[in-house]
Amino acid sequence: MPMNLIHRKICSSDKWAATVEERLTPWLAKRDLGDDVLEIGPGFGATTNVLLKAVPKLTVLEIDHASTELLRAKYGDRAEVVEGSGAEMPFDSGRFSTVVCFTMLHHVPTASLQDAIFAEAARVLRPGGTYCGSDGQLNLRFRLLHIGDTMNVIDPATFPARLEQAGFAQVDVQVAPKQLLSFSAVKPG
Repeated sequence: MPMNLIHRKICSSDKWAATVEERLTPWLAKRDLGDDVLEIGPGFGATTNVLLKAVPKLTVLEIDHASTELLRAKYGDRAEVVEGSGAEMPFDSGRFSTVVCFTMLHHVPTASLQDAIFAEAARVLRPGGTYCGSDGQLNLRFRLLHIGDTMNVIDPATFPARLEQAGFAQVDVQVAPKQLLSFSAVKPG
């Protein structure tokens, strides 16, 4: 999905990678993601780098060709890197123990495409598997960063029902003080 120059510079910076590692590592330490994890929309790979240290097997799915090539060059020897859409995943049903996505849902241009991603996450998860992650929420700084970008922010009030409609249960959606939405949902067993 399109990102403006400033946004691309920030997301590909060492400073952003360090921030992601600092924030994501404690979050991962609290979770058992299982043996086969799918990351949707890793972009420049800051989250991928942290996940590779925490899970035994990682597959990443990236829609942008240039980002896919970058991810293959950086992580292709340690992760399966697949180019494709989260709304039409090229994976078998019930393959993954966990599906994650971090700060990418707001780059999906329509609610119907987001809903297709949620449904596909449910399809590729094993029964009892978890779909979880985080995304930004609207505030002035977030809006300014996304001028000229695709920006379709998830509404935390409607998000639980959307995940339930996709087939999930035990839905938990939280919004932290710094306007970060976090979520988890389980595919019923």
